[in-house]
Amino acid sequence: MKLTLTEPKFLKDSISIISDLVTEARFRFTPDAIELVAMDPANVAMVIFKLLSSAFAEYNVKEDIHLAINMNDFKQVLRRAKSNDAVTLETEDNKFKITFKSNTIRTFYLPIIDVDESEQKIPDLSFKATITTTAAIINEAIEDADIVSESVTFDIDNQVLTISATGDLSKATIRIDADNDTKIISDEKVKSKFSIEYLKKMIQGSKISEKVLLQVSQDYPLKLEYKVLNKVQLAFILAPRVDND
Repeated sequence: MKLTLTEPKFLKDSISIISDLVTEARFRFTPDAIELVAMDPANVAMVIFKLLSSAFAEYNVKEDIHLAINMNDFKQVLRRAKSNDAVTLETEDNKFKITFKSNTIRTFYLPIIDVDESEQKIPDLSFKATITTTAAIINEAIEDADIVSESVTFDIDNQVLTISATGDLSKATIRIDADNDTKIISDEKVKSKFSIEYLKKMIQGSKISEKVLLQVSQDYPLKLEYKVLNKVQLAFILAPRVDND
């Protein structure tokens, strides 16, 4: 296989975000895309990543190739990529070869590792509410909620999304009404609570796209998705927090 990106941003940013959740991961290189489906070590969050062949200047993959690497090592190498570098990905001598080419040629080799876990399957989830809005609105709301609590509640009622957090003495409420920036489709009133620690890592997807798609149901996992048409998809599924009262 040989793949060359002339704009490394989508790969670089995606791997940086994913590595905050996943330590080791198995990539699937298909004739159409690089794909990754992985769980975090605590089995609380799933990452779904797809970088389409149309994002590449050169994309030569004849058949499916599975390749597992340490995500932090991959992130550290990609951090060295400059915006004007062409990034080439290959396998050589059972190593993952990454080459940066501009006025210099820099080459890195990462070990291909064994990952014990079986291939992850994307769960078949059915959501009652779908919200499309700007990533900035959600980022601000999570940062506001982070001031008062470790968890945040998403409450959808008709054409209003309310994001709230409650601490020992403090409370924060962010009301987001449907408007030109925010579209809300909901079959019924739903509410679900999630970990802010995980959400803060996931909303870094705003580096990928200025828009975000949220899907939620009553006491049910949350799906966050960032997408650039014909280039990249980065999505997360987060298990709900359940109160033990």
